[in-house]
Amino acid sequence: MAKVRERKVYSFKSVGEFQRDFEEKVTGREDLDKPPIGIKTPMELGEKSLFSMHTEIDKTISDNLRNLILTNHGERLGMYDFGANLMPLSMEFGTDNFDSQAIGRISNAVLKYMPFVSLGTFESFTEKIDNKIVAKGGIRITYTVPNINSSPRMLEIIVYSGA
Repeated sequence: MAKVRERKVYSFKSVGEFQRDFEEKVTGREDLDKPPIGIKTPMELGEKSLFSMHTEIDKTISDNLRNLILTNHGERLGMYDFGANLMPLSMEFGTDNFDSQAIGRISNAVLKYMPFVSLGTFESFTEKIDNKIVAKGGIRITYTVPNINSSPRMLEIIVYSGA
């Protein structure tokens, strides 16, 4: 009985694409999806995932910084001291005491929870609403993120308070 050999012949061209060839084809294409980094707030339903997501690091940092500043102590489960705790100061908007207290609280919160952010300037403002009882108070903060060579960015936060 004779042995029967079966042979398979492959072409090297049929093995698919090399990584370098694939990278050359996709470099510079804008239609490719960037991987998500973090959830956008306020939360909303997304098109490609359950929630809308950030895909750029600078927008993620801006969103996280806004949330850090707007959070008051005791609002974050398991992290009692998370946040700048500005709400207790809301009745003092526009005073020198508010400015110095807010700067200290924001600086401490950023130093503890986002030490990679470099704070620049702080500006507070108040605007009376039509009824003269409720005030619209806010702060503007400029900051940079040296590790990602970001250009200076501004963040404005508005808080309503009774007068």
